[in-house]
Amino acid sequence: MLPPLTSAGTRVSRRTFLTAAGGALAAFGLSGCAQGGSPATITFHQSKPEAVPYFRDLAAKFTTSQDQFRILHDMATNLSASFVRSSPPDLGCLNYNLEMARFMERGALADLSDLPEAASIREDVLDLTNWYPTYPGRTSVIPYSVMGASVIYNRRIFEQNGVAVPTTWDELIEVCEALKAAGITPIYGTFRDPWTIAQGLFDYTVGGMVNVRDFYKKMHEIGENVGPDSEVSFQKTMLEPVQRMVQLTTYVNPDAPSRGYGDGNTAMAQGQAAMYFQGPWAFGEIEKAGTDVDLGTFPLPMTDNPDDLKVRVNIDLSLWVPEVANAQEGARDFLQYLMQPEIQNPYNAEFLGFGTTKDAPAVTDPRIVEMQKYYDEGRFYMGASQFIPNSIPAANYLQSIVGGADAESTLRRMDGDWARLAFRA
Repeated sequence: MLPPLTSAGTRVSRRTFLTAAGGALAAFGLSGCAQGGSPATITFHQSKPEAVPYFRDLAAKFTTSQDQFRILHDMATNLSASFVRSSPPDLGCLNYNLEMARFMERGALADLSDLPEAASIREDVLDLTNWYPTYPGRTSVIPYSVMGASVIYNRRIFEQNGVAVPTTWDELIEVCEALKAAGITPIYGTFRDPWTIAQGLFDYTVGGMVNVRDFYKKMHEIGENVGPDSEVSFQKTMLEPVQRMVQLTTYVNPDAPSRGYGDGNTAMAQGQAAMYFQGPWAFGEIEKAGTDVDLGTFPLPMTDNPDDLKVRVNIDLSLWVPEVANAQEGARDFLQYLMQPEIQNPYNAEFLGFGTTKDAPAVTDPRIVEMQKYYDEGRFYMGASQFIPNSIPAANYLQSIVGGADAESTLRRMDGDWARLAFRA
C-alpha cells in the first residue's frame, strides 16, 4: 500500500505545500481518477491546527486500508480562490460558518442526502446548518462535531466562598458581589483581543436574551431599511443585553484592557479569577500550565427564569464535497470512513466536542459534562457575532463599548453598516 501524501508536521509553508501537492497531482492525474492501476488521489482539506496531526493519522490509516484511494491532506488551500478556479478540494472538514455557508447557498456543494450518514444526524443539529442561507433541496454539509461553550468557572473558588452556580441574572450578580467582597476577581477579562469579547461576553449575553436565529432572519428581510424604526435592529434588539454585558465588565480584573487570550488562560490555570468567558478550546492551553485546577462550565444566566438557560454552540467541523470535485467517489468513501462511530466518537472525546449523531455517546470530560443536559434538550444557540459579515468590524465595536464608548450609538452605527452593506448587495 502507498503512504498518504501529508505534511511532515502540523504546519508547512504554503510554497512547500503547493509544490508537494502539485507534484502529487501531476503524478496521479489531475482528474483524480486512478490511472494504470494507481490509486486515485483525494484532496482532503482540514486545517484546524490542533487537529491536523489527528486527521493526518486517519488519512494514513484510510490510505493503507484499501488500494483505490490515496489521501492528500491539504492544510493550505485558499477555499474562495479554489472554488473560483473550479479546483476545490475533493472533501472538506471545516468549521461551518458564514464564510462556508456562501458556498452552500450558491449550490457549490454537492447533495449528500443519499448517504446513510446524513440520516444519522440529530435533526436539531442538522437544523443548525439552516441558520445560514441554504441551497433548496440539498443536504450540503454533514455536521461532524459540535462545540459547546459557556462560562468556565473554578469549582474550588466557588466552594471555598460558599457560592453556587447561578441560574438567574440576579443570582449571577450576587455571586459576583460575594466574590468581589472576598477579594477575588469574579471574571477574568481579555479585552486586548477583540474576538474574545465577541465570542464570550457578547455572544453569551445576547444568546441568553435574544432569539438569535429569528433576529438575523428578520435583519436579512429588512436589509437596507434596518434602522431605529425597523422591527429589529442592533440598537433596538441588542441594547439591553449589551448594557448587561457592560455591567458585567465592572467585575473583571482592572488590567483587562491590556490582557489577551494567553493571559486569560494563564490566569485561570493559576486560580486568579473565578470565571472566564471562553470556550472549551481554552482548556488545552490552561492544561499546559500543569496546575491542579478544577474547572467546570455553566450557561450564562441572563434572565430571572432558569428555563431560559442555553449554551452557545457552533458546528466546529462539518463534512462537505464540492459539486465540481474531481474525485467525488473517493471523497464520499473517505467521508463515510470518518463518520464511523469508532472514528467520529473518539475524535469528539479527545477534542471536547459533542457528537452530532442520534446515538452519539454523552461527553465524559468533567470540564464540559455540565453542558450535556442542555445539549441533549436542544437548549442551545449559535453565537450572534458569527452572523455579522467580516466587512462590519463588530468585534472592534464591542471592544470600544467595553472600553467606555456609548453602547446605543455604537449599536446604531452597526445598524448603519448593515443597511449600507445590504444596499450594495
